[in-house]
Amino acid sequence: MSDANSKTPADSAVRLGLICGVFAYGLWGMLPVYLKALGGVDPMEIVGHRILWSLPFGALILTFRKQWRETLAAFASSRVVMLLGLSAAVIALNWLLYVWAVANERVLQASLGYYINPLMFVAAGVFVLKEKLNRTQIAAVALAATGVAVLTFGAGVFPWVSLLLAVSFTTYGYVRKTLNVGGMPGLFIETALLSPFALVFLIWFAKTQGIAFGHVGLGMDALLILAGPVTVVPLLLFALAARRLRFSTIGFLQYIGPTGQFILGLYYGEPFTTYHAVCFGLIWAALAVFSLDAVQQNRKMRRAAAASPPVSAYPKSS
Repeated sequence: MSDANSKTPADSAVRLGLICGVFAYGLWGMLPVYLKALGGVDPMEIVGHRILWSLPFGALILTFRKQWRETLAAFASSRVVMLLGLSAAVIALNWLLYVWAVANERVLQASLGYYINPLMFVAAGVFVLKEKLNRTQIAAVALAATGVAVLTFGAGVFPWVSLLLAVSFTTYGYVRKTLNVGGMPGLFIETALLSPFALVFLIWFAKTQGIAFGHVGLGMDALLILAGPVTVVPLLLFALAARRLRFSTIGFLQYIGPTGQFILGLYYGEPFTTYHAVCFGLIWAALAVFSLDAVQQNRKMRRAAAASPPVSAYPKSS
């Protein structure tokens, strides 16, 4: 007889991955609120503070979770450090593009980038990781791609910000998924690799342009320090999700983040044309189709598991 205790470790891992993914993308969906509070601060300074303050906050988490041994072991591998250096550079570019977009009233473009992102994840899952999609999932991808095409050709402007955000974050997710490194240890190494560059940049920027930190007020200083946990927490949750879920599943979870950004973009009064409406409508339809298919597939798997006889833990006697 099946009960709650019959759930396998794989089921628990997937459940934890889903929870982490939902919270990660929910926090990213609210990120423009935080960045708007930093209005007037140069985007490059914000990124510099995100990197620097992520380091001590990450160290605290490593201490609390007793993960220093794993972190030092990863540091000892030149291959791991090299790949984490690549992922660090890619995510730094992603941060800079996103902060710039919010600062320049392009929250809707940023949300479009993260709506495109699932298409990139699905493509990577299919062509790189050899994951397979059924017909319903292919139809969902086609709907989303059509929506992006409508906005691109209808608005008459190539959405370079959106595409760069999508490509950079997909690349980051792929590199992190292929590494056998824990979420927080990997993130700590990334920020440790970036921190010297961030520190040198902020010192140079302070001398040549002037920085907000230490010159605007305690409230602004506190907000810039908060960039550490604002950066670390969702990325940690994302890394935990990426190691437990299929790549294509991660891709479709990402609709949570851009939906929050989309709502905030409207709230901030950014232009919303007919082409935007068609694009977002098709993408939401794609999400509905994919979600319905996921529910049906889950029911089939449960029925098959319930119908199959239990496997004995003991070998048959010969």
